[in-house]
Parts: sequence; structure tokens; C-alpha cells
Amino acid sequence: MDDDALVRRLLSDILTSQGVDVIGDASDGDEVVDAVIAHRPDVVLLDLHMARVGGLEALALLGRLQNPPAVIALTAFGTDETVMAALRAGAKGFLAKDADPQAIAAAVERVAAGHGALDHVSAGAAIRHVSASADDRRRDEARTALAALTDRELACAVHVPAGLSNAEIGALTFCSESTVKAHLSRAMAKVNVTTRAQLAVVVDRAALQL
Repeated sequence: MDDDALVRRLLSDILTSQGVDVIGDASDGDEVVDAVIAHRPDVVLLDLHMARVGGLEALALLGRLQNPPAVIALTAFGTDETVMAALRAGAKGFLAKDADPQAIAAAVERVAAGHGALDHVSAGAAIRHVSASADDRRRDEARTALAALTDRELACAVHVPAGLSNAEIGALTFCSESTVKAHLSRAMAKVNVTTRAQLAVVVDRAALQL
């Protein structure tokens, strides 16, 4: 969903070239809901800066649908405030428009599988925001939540805010990639979050030291 036809065509070509099925598009935020109802996509790539109805408003509209699609917010000039506003509005991912094709396709696949997808810039923005705004109560709540984790689950979880892959976390914790995935899945269930981005926020709020 983008108000620039050239950008829509480029994104479509990028995703198609990476094996992702593109089933529809829209030129502005006021067309998003109708397009989603018509095509029922699993994932929507949504530009946050459109002429008539902006991406944040469109996100809110999509959130009111029954079984809404997962949304990845796109922007050419994301600020920390823009990143956090999109995440609070329900976005499951956040990418710069100039992200490389593999990163865009990988983000779509991750979000379609029920995970979050933040590029390194937006992940950093999310962590900075939480670090700046967390007070003692929220820190204590996060530490209480993380206290339910086993030592191995916590050892994996503390690396999530850095944006490391399962393989990279495994190298640091001497675990296999599949074991790291299992530890993080259990950690997210215990902390009552559904995405790695949300787990990263909890870990960062707890202000744990590696």
C-alpha cells in the first residue's frame, strides 16, 4: 500500500522475484480496508506517509477488521517516534523502503509465520525509546516476568535486543540453533509475548546486564 505507483511496482517486482505472492495493492490509506477485504492477504506492506489517509490511521482501521492481516510498516524517513507509533498502532514489523530485496522478503515471511520483523534501525529506535521512558515500576515488572525463565532461556533472551539471529545467539551460548529457537519460544510464552520484538522490549525494560 503506497501512494507512489512506481514504488508499488518496485515492491511487487522485488517480492515476486523472491518467491512471495503479491495479490493486490492500493494507492492510499483510504483504499486499504477495501483492498484487504477483497484480497484477504496474510501480510500488508503499508507506507506510513500517504496523501489522503496516513499509514497510522490505516493501521487502526485494519485492526478493527475480523482476522486482520499482519502489517509491516514502511517509510523512507523513520524517526524513533514514527517507529514507536507504528508498533503501538499494531504493526508487526517496520522496514525502510530502501531495504534490500532479501530483507523485505524475509520480513514478509517472518511476519506471515507469526513473528515480528524490525530492521536494525527500527529495532534500535524501539530499544532507545523504551530505555528512555521505562520507570522503576515497569523495570520491576519486566524483571518479575523474566524471573520465570530458566537460566538457559534467560541466557538466550538477553541477546534478543541486539537483533542477533538464532545462530548467532547459539554461538554465544553454546547451543544449537534449534535449541535457541526452543528456548526463545518458551521464554516468549512465559513472558506472555508473541514476537521477538516484544521480548526484546521486556528484556530491555529489565535493564539486565550481559
